[in-house]
Amino acid sequence: MAASRVSTKAPGASVAGDSFVIPDGMFDNISNALSWDATVSQMCDSLKIPDLTTRHGLKKVHTRFNEMYKRLDAAYTSAKRSKNEKAMGGVVAIMAKMCADAILRDKLFQKGLLKKVIPLLAFDSTRHVALQALVMVTHHGGLEARQEIARQNGTLVKLIQDFPDDPKIAELVIITVAHATEAVVSCEQVPDPRLVRDVSIRTTLEGVVAALRRPVNSYAMLTHAISLLVAPTQHCPRECKSVPSALALLAAFTRSKVIETRATGFTGLLRLPISESEFEQTAFDPQGLFARYQRGTPQHLSDILMDYGPEKAEISLTLKCTVEYQKAIMQAMQDRDMYALGKKLLTIIQSTEFAIAEGGWQMEGGAGWTNVTDAPGLPFTRWTDSLPLSAKALRAKGTPADLDAADIIEMKFYMVRGRLPEAITLGHTALKRNRNLAYAYYIVSMGAEIQPGLRAVKKGLKCRNATPFVRNQMLWRAVNHASQQGLAILHDAPEGDMQARGEGTAFLMSAWEDAKTYIAEAPPDGRHMLAVLSWYAILTILIRGPELSEDLKELLPARRKMKTAVEFMNHMGYPVARTQLNLARELILCLYTDAAREWGALVKRHDELEAIAMEACNCGPASAEPDDGLADWLEKLDMDDPDDEHGVYMREHGPGHKHSHNAPKAKNEMASYELYRCSWCGNPSAVLRKCGGCGTKKYCDAGCQKSHWTEHKVECKGRA
Repeated sequence: MAASRVSTKAPGASVAGDSFVIPDGMFDNISNALSWDATVSQMCDSLKIPDLTTRHGLKKVHTRFNEMYKRLDAAYTSAKRSKNEKAMGGVVAIMAKMCADAILRDKLFQKGLLKKVIPLLAFDSTRHVALQALVMVTHHGGLEARQEIARQNGTLVKLIQDFPDDPKIAELVIITVAHATEAVVSCEQVPDPRLVRDVSIRTTLEGVVAALRRPVNSYAMLTHAISLLVAPTQHCPRECKSVPSALALLAAFTRSKVIETRATGFTGLLRLPISESEFEQTAFDPQGLFARYQRGTPQHLSDILMDYGPEKAEISLTLKCTVEYQKAIMQAMQDRDMYALGKKLLTIIQSTEFAIAEGGWQMEGGAGWTNVTDAPGLPFTRWTDSLPLSAKALRAKGTPADLDAADIIEMKFYMVRGRLPEAITLGHTALKRNRNLAYAYYIVSMGAEIQPGLRAVKKGLKCRNATPFVRNQMLWRAVNHASQQGLAILHDAPEGDMQARGEGTAFLMSAWEDAKTYIAEAPPDGRHMLAVLSWYAILTILIRGPELSEDLKELLPARRKMKTAVEFMNHMGYPVARTQLNLARELILCLYTDAAREWGALVKRHDELEAIAMEACNCGPASAEPDDGLADWLEKLDMDDPDDEHGVYMREHGPGHKHSHNAPKAKNEMASYELYRCSWCGNPSAVLRKCGGCGTKKYCDAGCQKSHWTEHKVECKGRA
């Protein structure tokens, strides 16, 4: 195509001496284009831009980036001078397509791409193409690019208000703002407060909520809206609370038919109270407990304990074991029999949590009573020093039962002294010798990582030697671990990831079952009863979803038990802390009924659109709308490139991105969760090992398979 240094064909074009001259007649050609993809195609031909839908084309841009950028910049400048909106939009679309490559994206942003895009939002003819460009950039954008776009949230959300009858604007704005805002606030560390201020969280949420009150026909818009509502809850709780309808919508989405959506909605509510929450206190005051016991138990609580069995109640066991511990210490001071003391300590340790406490001896002198730190003839001065001495005596006997007892006592010693890593290490060592030592599994489960901790307690729950106290402690930890892991998997799962859906559901089902077991078996005055009841209520909402009534009448028994659990904790002197779990449970139960009524129609519409999207995926791609040609071109990228052996020029998704709108979904979300649970201990996991004989049973490891063999060998086809 001929080139000209005269501006008659392209008003405002570069003149002699500039770096690039606009090809003769280019603007005339694109003015006759009937669609944006035709406009872009003609501009690429005129400006000699390679095929950007292939890696090979992107590699050519890498090689000659400065040259090609000068062409595009000159075209944009010329179009701007001549007020040719279509040409400006075409340049922006081409640059947006280049942003599929991470390196090119960063270069374009350094050159000021955003300054070229934002002005186009003011023109009716280019508004959609500018928004599609922003969608493309934020979809594949890096952290800095997305954060820079997030500063435009106020401008973008105003478009929804200014053009309420244009659903495409609402869709493109919400998708863009969702990706951009996540880059600012979806992080563990506290984000830059100046950046958060610029992002206008409250205004953004209000705009999104307003858009969702209108008829919605875009599944992509709804899924991104949910992500956007969840994103700021942890670091911007004040702004989120200032938009009550946004929180109500998160609660309403727990009634969706899609379990990932339910989990995502609740995750937002779970994160909201983090900044105001407090840790549960574990301090124990034995004298205060004795005093409260002597004052008597309120009659209605006493009746509950009588029905359960007063001798099994936590308050009874704690007081009994505390007295027995003191007597055992006194006896050991007299007879110096550390072995006998060890046998007594073994029973006490496995019966209750707080009976093993620190104590010592005092001596009266001129300055009054002072603690004895070194007294000739005493085997120990601090009471807990008796634990390692007892363990040593038990090890000297050397029987398997004595070795188990020694390990348990020594693990407890480490726990009392706050030396958790040493306790866990000893727990692993003990399990190498005896894989059926329940207390060791309980200690190992206290490690920082959730999945190993859950695997430990699930194995421990299969041990026949677990005492009621140890069993209940492991059930509590199993509920907590599995609930958190299931929520994390489902919230973070890409749309349509059936393995993630099955795995996440398996964790929630495991937690739900263990919660029901704990509530049925544990003492009603147990310190963890309120926490387990809280998880039970939350898990019931997540698992049963829309099956529940709007007034949650199915949870009335659990809510009555929560009230009783609080009364027991107050009676026993265990302060009811404002933990994250307690606050989140109060929030969801408070919001649920009104939220279901306010947003029920939208949740139903979400589920309808999800079903349509699933059907479309199963039946093949639907025909594109007239304006979708550009969107299709922006998304298209042929990843096959024989010249790119190392995959250098790959498009990059931004952090936190998890959308995959073309993946099919299962019709029955609960159908596959059992595939992700160990056939022996029930531990949920995605990395189970199949039985080599039948191939149907799955196990955590060889230990679980060996333990199950006595039951499984009859049906195992491979060994029949």
